[in-house]
Amino acid sequence: CGVASLFAGHGAQALPVLRIYPPGTSDLTGVDFPGHVATDPVIATIAVTVLAVVLAVQVYAGWYLRDDDRQPAFQATVSLFAAAMLLLVISRDLILTLVGWEVMGWCSYLLIGHWSRKATARRAAYKAFLVTRLADVGFVIGVVALIAVAGTSDIDALNRDVVSWLTSCSPAGGCGRGAVDFAMTALIIGVLGKSAQIPFQDWLIDAMEGPTPASALIHAATMVAAGTWVLSQLTPVLRVGLEGTSVASWVLALAVVATMVYAAFCAFFQTDVKRVLAWSTISQVAVMLSPLAVAPGAESGSAAATGHLFSHAIFKALLFLTVGWLAVLAGSTAARDLDGIGADSGLARGVWGLGLISLAGVPLTVGGISKEHVIDVASWAEDGGAHLQQGIVTVALLFTVALTAAYATRAYEIVAGRRSTAEPDADGAAQAVFTPAEGHEHGDAGPLVKAVLIVLAIATLAGGLAFLGPLDPGHVNVGLLALSVALIAVGVLVGWYLRPDDALPPSRLMTLASNGFGADTAYRQLVAVPVLALARLVAFLDREVVETYVRGAGWGSGLAGWAAEWPHRRERVATNLVWVAIGLLAIAGVALWG
Repeated sequence: CGVASLFAGHGAQALPVLRIYPPGTSDLTGVDFPGHVATDPVIATIAVTVLAVVLAVQVYAGWYLRDDDRQPAFQATVSLFAAAMLLLVISRDLILTLVGWEVMGWCSYLLIGHWSRKATARRAAYKAFLVTRLADVGFVIGVVALIAVAGTSDIDALNRDVVSWLTSCSPAGGCGRGAVDFAMTALIIGVLGKSAQIPFQDWLIDAMEGPTPASALIHAATMVAAGTWVLSQLTPVLRVGLEGTSVASWVLALAVVATMVYAAFCAFFQTDVKRVLAWSTISQVAVMLSPLAVAPGAESGSAAATGHLFSHAIFKALLFLTVGWLAVLAGSTAARDLDGIGADSGLARGVWGLGLISLAGVPLTVGGISKEHVIDVASWAEDGGAHLQQGIVTVALLFTVALTAAYATRAYEIVAGRRSTAEPDADGAAQAVFTPAEGHEHGDAGPLVKAVLIVLAIATLAGGLAFLGPLDPGHVNVGLLALSVALIAVGVLVGWYLRPDDALPPSRLMTLASNGFGADTAYRQLVAVPVLALARLVAFLDREVVETYVRGAGWGSGLAGWAAEWPHRRERVATNLVWVAIGLLAIAGVALWG
Protein backbone atom coordinates (compact mmCIF):
# COMPACT_ATOMS: atom_id res chain seq x y z
CA CYS A 1 0.00 0.00 0.00
CA GLY A 2 3.05 2.26 0.15
CA VAL A 3 2.96 3.54 -3.40
CA ALA A 4 -0.79 4.00 -3.20
CA SER A 5 -0.41 6.29 -0.22
CA LEU A 6 2.26 8.22 -2.08
CA PHE A 7 0.09 8.86 -5.12
CA ALA A 8 -3.07 9.44 -3.12
CA GLY A 9 -1.32 11.95 -0.89
CA HIS A 10 0.74 13.72 -3.49
CA GLY A 11 0.45 17.40 -2.66
CA ALA A 12 -2.05 16.75 0.16
CA GLN A 13 0.49 16.23 2.94
CA ALA A 14 3.99 17.32 3.80
CA LEU A 15 6.45 14.94 2.18
CA PRO A 16 10.21 14.82 2.68
CA VAL A 17 11.74 16.73 -0.20
CA LEU A 18 15.33 16.88 -1.36
CA ARG A 19 16.15 20.00 -3.36
CA ILE A 20 19.33 20.57 -5.34
CA TYR A 21 20.17 24.14 -6.29
CA PRO A 22 22.89 25.30 -8.68
CA PRO A 23 25.74 27.45 -7.28
CA GLY A 24 23.69 30.60 -7.87
CA THR A 25 20.36 31.76 -9.20
CA SER A 26 19.86 33.89 -12.25
CA ASP A 27 17.79 37.01 -12.62
CA LEU A 28 17.05 37.77 -16.26
CA THR A 29 15.06 40.94 -16.91
CA GLY A 30 13.28 40.62 -13.59
CA VAL A 31 12.39 36.92 -13.96
CA ASP A 32 13.62 34.59 -11.24
CA PHE A 33 15.29 31.48 -12.69
CA PRO A 34 16.34 29.20 -9.80
CA GLY A 35 16.98 26.24 -12.10
CA HIS A 36 16.71 23.58 -9.39
CA VAL A 37 15.60 19.97 -9.19
CA ALA A 38 13.88 18.16 -6.35
CA THR A 39 12.60 14.77 -5.32
CA ASP A 40 9.92 13.45 -3.03
CA PRO A 41 8.51 9.90 -2.74
CA VAL A 42 6.20 10.31 -5.76
CA ILE A 43 8.91 11.84 -7.95
CA ALA A 44 11.30 9.09 -6.86
CA THR A 45 8.74 6.40 -7.71
CA ILE A 46 8.19 7.73 -11.23
CA ALA A 47 11.94 8.18 -11.74
CA VAL A 48 12.62 4.59 -10.67
CA THR A 49 9.82 3.38 -12.96
CA VAL A 50 11.39 5.22 -15.90
CA LEU A 51 14.80 3.74 -15.09
CA ALA A 52 13.35 0.23 -14.77
CA VAL A 53 11.63 0.44 -18.15
CA VAL A 54 14.77 1.87 -19.77
CA LEU A 55 16.88 -0.94 -18.30
CA ALA A 56 14.42 -3.53 -19.64
CA VAL A 57 14.50 -1.88 -23.07
CA GLN A 58 18.30 -1.72 -23.14
CA VAL A 59 18.66 -5.39 -22.23
CA TYR A 60 16.01 -6.34 -24.78
CA ALA A 61 17.58 -4.17 -27.50
CA GLY A 62 20.89 -5.96 -27.04
CA TRP A 63 19.18 -9.12 -28.30
CA TYR A 64 16.67 -7.57 -30.70
CA LEU A 65 19.26 -5.50 -32.60
CA ARG A 66 22.18 -7.89 -32.27
CA ASP A 67 22.66 -8.00 -36.06
CA ASP A 68 22.20 -4.24 -36.54
CA ASP A 69 25.40 -2.34 -37.32
CA ARG A 70 23.90 0.78 -35.72
CA GLN A 71 22.99 -0.87 -32.41
CA PRO A 72 25.49 1.23 -30.37
CA ALA A 73 24.00 4.45 -31.76
CA PHE A 74 20.50 3.22 -30.93
CA GLN A 75 21.35 2.37 -27.34
CA ALA A 76 23.23 5.64 -26.85
CA THR A 77 20.15 7.52 -28.06
CA VAL A 78 17.98 5.52 -25.65
CA SER A 79 20.25 6.62 -22.79
CA LEU A 80 20.00 10.28 -23.80
CA PHE A 81 16.24 9.89 -24.18
CA ALA A 82 16.01 8.46 -20.66
CA ALA A 83 18.17 11.26 -19.26
CA ALA A 84 15.85 13.85 -20.80
CA MET A 85 12.80 12.17 -19.25
CA LEU A 86 14.49 11.98 -15.85
CA LEU A 87 15.35 15.68 -16.07
CA LEU A 88 11.70 16.43 -16.80
CA VAL A 89 10.57 14.28 -13.85
CA ILE A 90 12.87 15.77 -11.20
CA SER A 91 12.78 19.33 -12.52
CA ARG A 92 11.07 21.94 -10.39
CA ASP A 93 11.75 24.67 -12.92
CA LEU A 94 9.86 25.27 -16.15
CA ILE A 95 13.02 26.12 -18.09
CA LEU A 96 14.63 22.79 -17.18
CA THR A 97 11.34 21.06 -17.97
CA LEU A 98 11.39 22.65 -21.41
CA VAL A 99 14.96 21.44 -21.98
CA GLY A 100 14.01 17.83 -21.18
CA TRP A 101 10.86 18.16 -23.29
CA GLU A 102 12.76 19.32 -26.37
CA VAL A 103 15.59 16.78 -26.05
CA MET A 104 13.02 13.97 -25.94
CA GLY A 105 11.46 15.26 -29.16
CA TRP A 106 14.81 15.18 -30.93
CA CYS A 107 15.66 11.70 -29.61
CA SER A 108 12.27 10.35 -30.71
CA TYR A 109 13.07 11.47 -34.26
CA LEU A 110 16.35 9.52 -34.14
CA LEU A 111 14.76 6.39 -32.65
CA ILE A 112 11.76 6.26 -34.99
CA GLY A 113 14.02 6.77 -38.00
CA HIS A 114 16.68 4.34 -36.78
CA TRP A 115 16.25 2.13 -39.85
CA SER A 116 16.85 5.10 -42.12
CA ARG A 117 17.39 2.87 -45.16
CA LYS A 118 13.61 2.32 -45.17
CA ALA A 119 11.62 5.06 -46.86
CA THR A 120 8.65 4.40 -44.55
CA ALA A 121 10.84 4.81 -41.45
CA ARG A 122 12.25 8.09 -42.73
CA ARG A 123 8.76 9.37 -43.52
CA ALA A 124 7.51 8.34 -40.06
CA ALA A 125 10.41 10.13 -38.37
CA TYR A 126 9.84 13.30 -40.39
CA LYS A 127 6.14 13.20 -39.64
CA ALA A 128 6.62 12.69 -35.90
CA PHE A 129 9.15 15.50 -35.75
CA LEU A 130 7.06 18.00 -37.72
CA VAL A 131 3.77 17.27 -35.93
CA THR A 132 5.30 17.45 -32.46
CA ARG A 133 7.30 20.56 -33.46
CA LEU A 134 4.07 22.25 -34.51
CA ALA A 135 2.42 21.45 -31.18
CA ASP A 136 5.55 22.47 -29.27
CA VAL A 137 5.06 26.03 -30.47
CA GLY A 138 2.08 26.09 -28.13
CA PHE A 139 4.09 24.49 -25.33
CA VAL A 140 6.85 27.11 -25.57
CA ILE A 141 4.33 29.96 -25.71
CA GLY A 142 2.58 28.54 -22.65
CA VAL A 143 5.81 28.20 -20.67
CA VAL A 144 6.94 31.73 -21.56
CA ALA A 145 3.52 33.20 -20.77
CA LEU A 146 3.32 31.47 -17.37
CA ILE A 147 6.81 32.67 -16.46
CA ALA A 148 5.91 36.20 -17.57
CA VAL A 149 2.73 36.17 -15.47
CA ALA A 150 4.35 34.72 -12.33
CA GLY A 151 7.75 36.39 -12.64
CA THR A 152 9.49 33.10 -11.89
CA SER A 153 10.18 29.77 -13.56
CA ASP A 154 10.06 27.90 -10.24
CA ILE A 155 7.09 25.51 -10.45
CA ASP A 156 6.25 25.52 -6.73
CA ALA A 157 6.43 29.31 -6.47
CA LEU A 158 4.45 29.69 -9.69
CA ASN A 159 1.67 27.42 -8.43
CA ARG A 160 1.56 29.17 -5.07
CA ASP A 161 1.65 32.74 -6.36
CA VAL A 162 -0.71 32.33 -9.32
CA VAL A 163 -3.30 30.38 -7.31
CA SER A 164 -3.15 32.92 -4.47
CA TRP A 165 -3.42 35.77 -6.93
CA LEU A 166 -6.38 34.29 -8.85
CA THR A 167 -8.34 33.15 -5.80
CA SER A 168 -7.97 36.45 -3.94
CA CYS A 169 -9.07 38.76 -6.73
CA SER A 170 -12.59 39.54 -7.86
CA PRO A 171 -13.66 37.52 -10.92
CA ALA A 172 -15.45 40.61 -12.24
CA GLY A 173 -12.17 42.47 -12.28
CA GLY A 174 -10.47 39.95 -14.51
CA CYS A 175 -7.17 40.06 -12.59
CA GLY A 176 -5.29 38.67 -15.56
CA ARG A 177 -7.27 35.43 -15.48
CA GLY A 178 -7.44 35.51 -19.26
CA ALA A 179 -3.65 35.62 -19.53
CA VAL A 180 -3.29 32.56 -17.30
CA ASP A 181 -6.05 30.77 -19.20
CA PHE A 182 -4.30 31.54 -22.49
CA ALA A 183 -0.96 30.29 -21.14
CA MET A 184 -2.45 27.01 -19.89
CA THR A 185 -4.38 26.49 -23.14
CA ALA A 186 -1.21 26.95 -25.19
CA LEU A 187 0.70 24.58 -22.92
CA ILE A 188 -2.09 21.98 -23.19
CA ILE A 189 -1.86 22.14 -26.99
CA GLY A 190 1.82 21.21 -26.67
CA VAL A 191 0.93 18.34 -24.36
CA LEU A 192 -1.73 17.06 -26.78
CA GLY A 193 0.88 16.99 -29.55
CA LYS A 194 3.53 15.07 -27.64
CA SER A 195 0.86 12.73 -26.22
CA ALA A 196 -0.59 12.00 -29.69
CA GLN A 197 -4.07 13.21 -28.76
CA ILE A 198 -6.61 14.55 -31.25
CA PRO A 199 -5.85 16.36 -33.53
CA PHE A 200 -2.19 15.27 -33.40
CA GLN A 201 -2.73 11.50 -33.03
CA ASP A 202 -1.64 10.19 -36.41
CA TRP A 203 2.14 10.50 -35.99
CA LEU A 204 2.27 7.83 -33.28
CA ILE A 205 0.75 5.18 -35.54
CA ASP A 206 3.34 5.74 -38.25
CA ALA A 207 6.03 5.68 -35.56
CA MET A 208 5.54 1.90 -35.39
CA GLU A 209 8.04 1.78 -38.27
CA GLY A 210 10.77 2.19 -35.66
CA PRO A 211 12.35 -0.72 -33.76
CA THR A 212 10.05 -2.34 -31.19
CA PRO A 213 12.33 -1.40 -28.24
CA ALA A 214 11.96 2.24 -29.31
CA SER A 215 8.18 1.83 -29.41
CA ALA A 216 8.19 0.33 -25.92
CA LEU A 217 10.26 3.22 -24.60
CA ILE A 218 8.28 6.02 -26.26
CA HIS A 219 4.89 4.52 -25.37
CA ALA A 220 5.51 3.18 -21.89
CA ALA A 221 7.22 5.67 -19.63
CA THR A 222 8.74 8.54 -21.56
CA MET A 223 7.67 10.99 -24.24
CA VAL A 224 4.01 10.11 -24.80
CA ALA A 225 3.36 10.08 -21.04
CA ALA A 226 5.55 13.12 -20.30
CA GLY A 227 2.71 15.57 -20.87
CA THR A 228 0.72 13.94 -18.08
CA TRP A 229 3.57 14.55 -15.66
CA VAL A 230 4.01 18.19 -16.72
CA LEU A 231 0.30 18.97 -16.36
CA SER A 232 0.14 17.14 -13.02
CA GLN A 233 2.77 19.57 -11.72
CA LEU A 234 0.65 22.53 -12.83
CA THR A 235 -2.72 21.16 -11.72
CA PRO A 236 -3.13 23.78 -8.95
CA VAL A 237 -3.17 26.52 -11.59
CA LEU A 238 -5.52 24.59 -13.89
CA ARG A 239 -8.01 23.21 -11.37
CA VAL A 240 -7.84 25.67 -8.43
CA GLY A 241 -6.63 28.97 -9.82
CA LEU A 242 -8.88 28.77 -12.89
CA GLU A 243 -11.59 26.85 -10.98
CA GLY A 244 -12.09 24.28 -13.73
CA THR A 245 -14.34 26.53 -15.81
CA SER A 246 -11.63 27.83 -18.10
CA VAL A 247 -11.06 27.41 -21.80
CA ALA A 248 -7.98 25.36 -20.93
CA SER A 249 -10.02 22.84 -18.93
CA TRP A 250 -12.58 22.49 -21.70
CA VAL A 251 -9.93 22.06 -24.39
CA LEU A 252 -8.29 19.29 -22.39
CA ALA A 253 -11.58 17.61 -21.45
CA LEU A 254 -12.99 17.56 -24.98
CA ALA A 255 -9.70 16.39 -26.49
CA VAL A 256 -9.32 13.43 -24.12
CA VAL A 257 -12.99 12.43 -24.42
CA ALA A 258 -12.80 12.29 -28.20
CA THR A 259 -9.39 10.62 -28.21
CA MET A 260 -10.01 7.82 -25.73
CA VAL A 261 -13.15 6.57 -27.50
CA TYR A 262 -11.89 7.13 -31.05
CA ALA A 263 -8.54 5.41 -30.43
CA ALA A 264 -10.09 2.45 -28.61
CA PHE A 265 -12.54 1.94 -31.48
CA CYS A 266 -9.73 2.08 -34.05
CA ALA A 267 -7.65 -0.39 -32.03
CA PHE A 268 -10.36 -3.03 -32.29
CA PHE A 269 -10.23 -3.14 -36.10
CA GLN A 270 -6.47 -3.10 -36.66
CA THR A 271 -4.92 -5.87 -38.76
CA ASP A 272 -1.46 -5.30 -37.29
CA VAL A 273 -0.87 -6.14 -33.62
CA LYS A 274 1.74 -3.44 -33.12
CA ARG A 275 -0.75 -0.87 -34.36
CA VAL A 276 -3.31 -2.24 -31.90
CA LEU A 277 -0.87 -1.36 -29.12
CA ALA A 278 -0.20 2.05 -30.66
CA TRP A 279 -3.89 2.95 -30.72
CA SER A 280 -4.25 1.58 -27.18
CA THR A 281 -1.49 3.91 -26.03
CA ILE A 282 -3.30 6.90 -27.50
CA SER A 283 -6.49 5.84 -25.73
CA GLN A 284 -4.80 5.10 -22.40
CA VAL A 285 -2.92 8.40 -22.35
CA ALA A 286 -6.28 10.12 -22.81
CA VAL A 287 -7.52 8.14 -19.80
CA MET A 288 -4.38 9.28 -17.97
CA LEU A 289 -5.05 12.95 -18.74
CA SER A 290 -8.78 12.86 -17.99
CA PRO A 291 -8.62 13.41 -14.20
CA LEU A 292 -6.43 16.46 -14.76
CA ALA A 293 -9.24 17.96 -16.83
CA VAL A 294 -12.13 17.38 -14.45
CA ALA A 295 -10.93 16.46 -10.94
CA PRO A 296 -12.48 18.77 -8.33
CA GLY A 297 -9.14 19.23 -6.56
CA ALA A 298 -5.51 19.51 -7.59
CA GLU A 299 -4.31 16.66 -5.38
CA SER A 300 -6.92 14.10 -6.44
CA GLY A 301 -6.44 14.71 -10.16
CA SER A 302 -2.66 14.65 -9.96
CA ALA A 303 -2.66 11.45 -7.89
CA ALA A 304 -4.99 9.59 -10.28
CA ALA A 305 -3.10 10.69 -13.40
CA THR A 306 0.29 9.86 -11.93
CA GLY A 307 -0.94 6.48 -10.74
CA HIS A 308 -2.14 5.51 -14.21
CA LEU A 309 1.15 6.75 -15.68
CA PHE A 310 2.94 4.34 -13.33
CA SER A 311 0.75 1.36 -14.19
CA HIS A 312 0.69 2.06 -17.93
CA ALA A 313 4.49 2.13 -18.01
CA ILE A 314 4.63 -1.41 -16.66
CA PHE A 315 2.00 -3.23 -18.69
CA LYS A 316 2.65 -1.36 -21.96
CA ALA A 317 6.39 -2.14 -21.81
CA LEU A 318 5.48 -5.79 -21.25
CA LEU A 319 3.11 -5.85 -24.22
CA PHE A 320 5.48 -4.19 -26.68
CA LEU A 321 8.47 -6.31 -25.73
CA THR A 322 6.36 -9.47 -25.97
CA VAL A 323 5.01 -8.66 -29.42
CA GLY A 324 8.53 -7.76 -30.53
CA TRP A 325 9.77 -11.20 -29.50
CA LEU A 326 6.92 -12.95 -31.29
CA ALA A 327 7.35 -10.77 -34.38
CA VAL A 328 10.99 -11.85 -34.62
CA LEU A 329 9.74 -15.43 -34.85
CA ALA A 330 6.93 -14.64 -37.30
CA GLY A 331 8.70 -12.14 -39.53
CA SER A 332 6.23 -9.26 -39.07
CA THR A 333 3.62 -7.88 -36.71
CA ALA A 334 0.68 -8.51 -39.06
CA ALA A 335 -2.20 -10.37 -37.45
CA ARG A 336 -2.15 -13.02 -40.19
CA ASP A 337 1.54 -13.76 -39.46
CA LEU A 338 1.17 -13.73 -35.66
CA ASP A 339 -2.01 -15.83 -35.81
CA GLY A 340 -1.71 -18.43 -33.05
CA ILE A 341 2.07 -18.06 -32.74
CA GLY A 342 1.92 -17.95 -28.95
CA ALA A 343 -0.46 -20.87 -28.55
CA ASP A 344 2.33 -23.41 -28.11
CA SER A 345 4.45 -21.30 -25.73
CA GLY A 346 3.31 -21.11 -22.15
CA LEU A 347 5.56 -18.13 -21.41
CA ALA A 348 4.41 -16.14 -24.44
CA ARG A 349 0.77 -16.92 -23.74
CA GLY A 350 1.16 -16.05 -20.06
CA VAL A 351 3.00 -12.72 -20.33
CA TRP A 352 0.87 -11.59 -23.28
CA GLY A 353 -2.29 -12.48 -21.40
CA LEU A 354 -1.20 -10.73 -18.19
CA GLY A 355 -0.34 -7.57 -20.07
CA LEU A 356 -3.71 -7.53 -21.84
CA ILE A 357 -5.61 -8.27 -18.62
CA SER A 358 -3.99 -5.23 -17.02
CA LEU A 359 -4.68 -3.15 -20.14
CA ALA A 360 -8.33 -4.18 -20.00
CA GLY A 361 -8.49 -2.96 -16.40
CA VAL A 362 -9.36 -6.23 -14.67
CA PRO A 363 -9.55 -5.53 -10.91
CA LEU A 364 -6.46 -6.13 -8.72
CA THR A 365 -4.06 -5.83 -11.65
CA VAL A 366 -1.95 -2.69 -11.71
CA GLY A 367 -3.90 -1.31 -14.67
CA GLY A 368 -7.25 -2.20 -13.16
CA ILE A 369 -6.63 -0.45 -9.87
CA SER A 370 -5.24 2.74 -11.40
CA LYS A 371 -8.09 2.81 -13.92
CA GLU A 372 -10.70 2.56 -11.15
CA HIS A 373 -8.96 5.40 -9.33
CA VAL A 374 -9.19 7.54 -12.48
CA ILE A 375 -12.91 6.81 -12.95
CA ASP A 376 -13.65 7.48 -9.29
CA VAL A 377 -11.85 10.83 -9.28
CA ALA A 378 -13.34 11.92 -12.61
CA SER A 379 -16.90 11.17 -11.47
CA TRP A 380 -16.69 12.82 -8.06
CA ALA A 381 -17.88 16.40 -7.57
CA GLU A 382 -17.31 18.56 -4.50
CA ASP A 383 -20.89 19.78 -4.40
CA GLY A 384 -22.31 16.27 -4.68
CA GLY A 385 -23.56 16.75 -8.20
CA ALA A 386 -21.88 15.91 -11.48
CA HIS A 387 -20.73 18.90 -13.48
CA LEU A 388 -21.10 18.82 -17.24
CA GLN A 389 -17.38 18.24 -17.81
CA GLN A 390 -17.28 15.42 -15.29
CA GLY A 391 -20.37 13.76 -16.70
CA ILE A 392 -19.01 13.78 -20.25
CA VAL A 393 -15.62 12.44 -19.18
CA THR A 394 -17.09 9.74 -16.93
CA VAL A 395 -19.36 8.41 -19.69
CA ALA A 396 -16.42 8.36 -22.11
CA LEU A 397 -14.27 6.51 -19.56
CA LEU A 398 -16.91 3.83 -19.02
CA PHE A 399 -17.43 3.41 -22.77
CA THR A 400 -13.66 3.12 -23.20
CA VAL A 401 -13.55 0.38 -20.55
CA ALA A 402 -15.80 -1.84 -22.69
CA LEU A 403 -13.93 -1.07 -25.92
CA THR A 404 -10.57 -1.73 -24.28
CA ALA A 405 -11.68 -5.11 -22.99
CA ALA A 406 -12.99 -5.96 -26.48
CA TYR A 407 -9.80 -5.20 -28.40
CA ALA A 408 -7.63 -6.72 -25.67
CA THR A 409 -9.60 -9.98 -25.98
CA ARG A 410 -9.26 -9.90 -29.76
CA ALA A 411 -5.51 -9.26 -29.48
CA TYR A 412 -5.16 -12.25 -27.15
CA GLU A 413 -7.09 -14.47 -29.53
CA ILE A 414 -4.90 -13.42 -32.46
CA VAL A 415 -1.62 -14.23 -30.73
CA ALA A 416 -2.42 -16.95 -28.22
CA GLY A 417 -5.72 -18.40 -29.42
CA ARG A 418 -6.36 -21.12 -31.94
CA ARG A 419 -5.22 -20.47 -35.48
CA SER A 420 -7.70 -18.86 -37.82
CA THR A 421 -9.27 -21.00 -40.51
CA ALA A 422 -10.42 -18.03 -42.57
CA GLU A 423 -8.43 -16.44 -45.34
CA PRO A 424 -7.31 -12.97 -44.26
CA ASP A 425 -8.73 -10.12 -46.22
CA ALA A 426 -6.59 -7.03 -45.89
CA ASP A 427 -8.35 -5.02 -48.56
CA GLY A 428 -8.01 -1.39 -47.58
CA ALA A 429 -6.32 -2.28 -44.30
CA ALA A 430 -3.30 -0.49 -42.95
CA GLN A 431 0.01 -1.89 -44.17
CA ALA A 432 1.67 -4.31 -41.77
CA VAL A 433 4.86 -3.30 -40.06
CA PHE A 434 7.91 -5.27 -41.14
CA THR A 435 11.26 -4.45 -39.62
CA PRO A 436 14.79 -5.66 -40.37
CA ALA A 437 15.08 -7.20 -36.90
CA GLU A 438 12.23 -9.59 -37.59
CA GLY A 439 12.66 -12.96 -39.19
CA HIS A 440 16.01 -13.74 -37.58
CA GLU A 441 17.35 -17.21 -38.23
CA HIS A 442 17.68 -17.66 -34.47
CA GLY A 443 14.58 -15.84 -33.39
CA ASP A 444 13.92 -17.35 -29.97
CA ALA A 445 14.69 -15.00 -27.10
CA GLY A 446 17.49 -15.88 -24.72
CA PRO A 447 17.14 -16.40 -20.96
CA LEU A 448 17.92 -12.76 -20.16
CA VAL A 449 15.17 -11.43 -22.43
CA LYS A 450 12.67 -13.94 -21.05
CA ALA A 451 13.68 -12.89 -17.53
CA VAL A 452 12.88 -9.28 -18.43
CA LEU A 453 9.41 -10.31 -19.60
CA ILE A 454 8.81 -12.37 -16.46
CA VAL A 455 9.83 -9.49 -14.18
CA LEU A 456 7.50 -7.10 -16.00
CA ALA A 457 4.69 -9.67 -15.81
CA ILE A 458 5.18 -10.03 -12.06
CA ALA A 459 5.15 -6.24 -11.70
CA THR A 460 1.90 -6.14 -13.66
CA LEU A 461 0.31 -8.28 -10.96
CA ALA A 462 2.25 -7.38 -7.82
CA GLY A 463 2.35 -3.71 -8.74
CA GLY A 464 -1.37 -3.64 -8.16
CA LEU A 465 -0.85 -4.39 -4.49
CA ALA A 466 0.79 -0.99 -4.16
CA PHE A 467 -2.52 0.59 -5.12
CA LEU A 468 -4.70 -1.24 -2.61
CA GLY A 469 -4.88 1.92 -0.48
CA PRO A 470 -7.39 3.71 -2.72
CA LEU A 471 -9.67 0.62 -2.76
CA ASP A 472 -11.19 1.24 0.68
CA PRO A 473 -14.82 2.46 0.74
CA GLY A 474 -13.67 6.04 1.27
CA HIS A 475 -11.92 6.15 -2.09
CA VAL A 476 -13.84 3.92 -4.48
CA ASN A 477 -17.44 4.13 -5.57
CA VAL A 478 -18.64 0.53 -5.29
CA GLY A 479 -21.40 1.13 -7.79
CA LEU A 480 -18.97 2.46 -10.39
CA LEU A 481 -16.64 -0.47 -9.72
CA ALA A 482 -19.46 -2.96 -10.31
CA LEU A 483 -20.48 -1.13 -13.49
CA SER A 484 -16.89 -1.16 -14.69
CA VAL A 485 -16.58 -4.91 -14.12
CA ALA A 486 -19.84 -5.48 -16.01
CA LEU A 487 -18.58 -3.40 -18.93
CA ILE A 488 -15.33 -5.38 -18.99
CA ALA A 489 -17.38 -8.58 -19.20
CA VAL A 490 -19.42 -7.16 -22.08
CA GLY A 491 -16.24 -6.13 -23.88
CA VAL A 492 -14.70 -9.56 -23.44
CA LEU A 493 -17.81 -11.21 -24.88
CA VAL A 494 -17.78 -8.88 -27.90
CA GLY A 495 -14.07 -9.47 -28.47
CA TRP A 496 -14.54 -13.22 -28.16
CA TYR A 497 -17.52 -13.25 -30.50
CA LEU A 498 -15.59 -11.30 -33.15
CA ARG A 499 -12.40 -13.32 -32.77
CA PRO A 500 -10.30 -13.63 -35.97
CA ASP A 501 -11.83 -16.76 -37.46
CA ASP A 502 -15.39 -15.59 -36.85
CA ALA A 503 -14.92 -11.94 -37.76
CA LEU A 504 -17.60 -10.23 -39.75
CA PRO A 505 -16.90 -9.66 -43.45
CA PRO A 506 -14.96 -6.46 -44.09
CA SER A 507 -17.21 -3.44 -44.31
CA ARG A 508 -16.57 0.18 -45.13
CA LEU A 509 -16.74 1.03 -41.42
CA MET A 510 -14.12 -1.59 -40.54
CA THR A 511 -11.86 -0.42 -43.36
CA LEU A 512 -12.16 3.19 -42.22
CA ALA A 513 -11.50 2.28 -38.59
CA SER A 514 -8.41 0.24 -39.46
CA ASN A 515 -7.01 3.34 -41.15
CA GLY A 516 -7.93 5.72 -38.36
CA PHE A 517 -10.96 7.01 -40.28
CA GLY A 518 -8.72 8.54 -42.89
CA ALA A 519 -6.82 10.82 -40.52
CA ASP A 520 -3.68 10.61 -42.64
CA THR A 521 -5.64 11.55 -45.77
CA ALA A 522 -7.29 14.40 -43.90
CA TYR A 523 -3.89 15.71 -42.80
CA ARG A 524 -2.68 15.52 -46.37
CA GLN A 525 -5.69 17.36 -47.79
CA LEU A 526 -6.22 19.89 -45.01
CA VAL A 527 -2.62 20.62 -44.03
CA ALA A 528 -0.02 19.31 -46.46
CA VAL A 529 -1.79 20.27 -49.70
CA PRO A 530 -2.63 23.86 -48.63
CA VAL A 531 0.85 24.39 -47.16
CA LEU A 532 2.54 23.09 -50.30
CA ALA A 533 0.22 25.21 -52.45
CA LEU A 534 1.12 28.25 -50.37
CA ALA A 535 4.81 27.38 -50.72
CA ARG A 536 4.44 27.12 -54.49
CA LEU A 537 2.61 30.47 -54.55
CA VAL A 538 5.34 32.15 -52.52
CA ALA A 539 8.02 30.64 -54.77
CA PHE A 540 6.13 31.85 -57.86
CA LEU A 541 5.77 35.38 -56.47
CA ASP A 542 9.42 35.45 -55.52
CA ARG A 543 10.53 34.16 -58.89
CA GLU A 544 8.11 35.99 -61.18
CA VAL A 545 7.38 39.21 -59.27
CA VAL A 546 10.16 40.07 -56.85
CA GLU A 547 12.92 38.78 -59.09
CA THR A 548 11.32 40.57 -62.08
CA TYR A 549 11.92 43.91 -60.36
CA VAL A 550 15.49 42.93 -59.57
CA ARG A 551 16.12 41.71 -63.09
CA GLY A 552 14.36 44.81 -64.50
CA ALA A 553 16.64 47.11 -62.52
CA GLY A 554 19.63 45.23 -63.88
CA TRP A 555 18.31 45.32 -67.41
CA GLY A 556 17.55 49.06 -67.10
CA SER A 557 21.05 49.85 -65.87
CA GLY A 558 22.55 47.82 -68.68
CA LEU A 559 20.33 49.51 -71.26
CA ALA A 560 21.23 53.00 -69.98
CA GLY A 561 24.90 52.14 -70.13
CA TRP A 562 24.54 50.79 -73.65
CA ALA A 563 22.62 53.91 -74.76
CA ALA A 564 25.28 56.17 -73.32
CA GLU A 565 28.06 54.18 -74.91
CA TRP A 566 26.53 53.68 -78.35
CA PRO A 567 27.08 57.24 -79.80
CA HIS A 568 30.78 57.01 -79.02
CA ARG A 569 31.44 53.67 -80.61
CA ARG A 570 31.98 55.06 -84.19
CA GLU A 571 33.56 58.40 -83.31
CA ARG A 572 37.29 59.09 -83.76
CA VAL A 573 39.41 60.26 -80.84
CA ALA A 574 40.12 63.63 -82.47
CA THR A 575 36.42 64.26 -83.02
CA ASN A 576 35.67 63.44 -79.39
CA LEU A 577 38.37 65.88 -78.28
CA VAL A 578 36.78 68.60 -80.41
CA TRP A 579 33.41 67.98 -78.78
CA VAL A 580 35.03 68.07 -75.32
CA ALA A 581 36.70 71.39 -76.18
CA ILE A 582 33.41 72.83 -77.43
CA GLY A 583 31.72 71.73 -74.24
CA LEU A 584 34.39 73.35 -72.08
CA LEU A 585 34.14 76.61 -74.07
CA ALA A 586 30.36 76.58 -73.65
CA ILE A 587 30.68 76.13 -69.92
CA ALA A 588 33.31 78.90 -69.70
CA GLY A 589 31.11 81.27 -71.73
CA VAL A 590 28.14 80.68 -69.49
CA ALA A 591 30.32 81.26 -66.44
CA LEU A 592 31.79 84.53 -67.79
CA TRP A 593 28.69 86.16 -69.32
CA GLY A 594 25.99 84.39 -67.39
